Amino acid sequence: MSRLRMIGLAGGTVACALGIGHVMQSTQPVPVPAPAPVAAQDTPAAPTPEGGPQLSPRPGALRTAEISPLDIEKIALTAAPAVPDPAPAAALPATPKDPEVPSLGCAVTALATPGPMATVDLAVSAPCLGNSRLVVHHNGMTFTAITDEDGALDVTVPALAERAVFIAAFDNGEGAVATTHVPDIADFDRIVLQWQGKAGFQIHALEFGASYGEPGHVWSGADPKAAGDRTTGTVVRLGTDDALSPLLAEVYTFPAAAADRSGDIALSVEAEVNADNCGRDISAQLLERKGTDRMQTRALDLTVPGCTAVGDFLVLNNLLDDLKIAAK
Repeated sequence: MSRLRMIGLAGGTVACALGIGHVMQSTQPVPVPAPAPVAAQDTPAAPTPEGGPQLSPRPGALRTAEISPLDIEKIALTAAPAVPDPAPAAALPATPKDPEVPSLGCAVTALATPGPMATVDLAVSAPCLGNSRLVVHHNGMTFTAITDEDGALDVTVPALAERAVFIAAFDNGEGAVATTHVPDIADFDRIVLQWQGKAGFQIHALEFGASYGEPGHVWSGADPKAAGDRTTGTVVRLGTDDALSPLLAEVYTFPAAAADRSGDIALSVEAEVNADNCGRDISAQLLERKGTDRMQTRALDLTVPGCTAVGDFLVLNNLLDDLKIAAK
């Protein structure tokens, strides 16, 4: 584009203003003021005839300033202002730790194996839970136990169901389940007395007219050899007394299918008055299984005499019906 044309574009607005002024001057005798000077260097206005208005020259008559080539060496360079470092990003929250995963070899397992006289050998293995409390559950019966230093427990439990299910539950929520089949359970009558704490309960059986202290008086402290060769029942005590909040049970078993005589077995529940239960209310539960898988339950609540009666026994004779045994 030529230099003259560039100036013409820059002064387009001035040319329009001059044209309008010229028209107005031809219709009205009022002088028209000159427009403001343009940015480019103007040539002096040419004189007009006397009496006429002073007009700026046409755009084509303007004279441009000389444009010198750009001399880069004469340009003063200044450093750009330093850009501050971006603000550090807010610290992200720490990533949550993965939940603890049990170490290899720490799994809790349980194995139930049927034994003689409708019993079950229950073996619990918890290698990382040595000397730990657990509760064993079986068909409504519960008792506490303590593993050895290696986390093992082996206990023989009288079964209460043909399909016997055992749950070993530790205080930390870990545990295991074991099941087994007990085919000969229908040959045995079983009575369970269970309670919590040091309530001092006992179950006693007087078989075929026996008196206290005689052969046929069966309880947890009886000598199993006192009956000789005669068929008799047994009492097994389950649970650990020195565990935290102990759950205890006594199970009386009579092998009804192998009885060698007929008669009655009188059953009673006793509670020894001791320093832990004197003057307090205590409770227990009875579970009865006679020949079938059907369990009967009964609750027991009583008030123990004051502590002046420590050493005495409360004997409850009417809680359980006598067992009727027929010789086989």
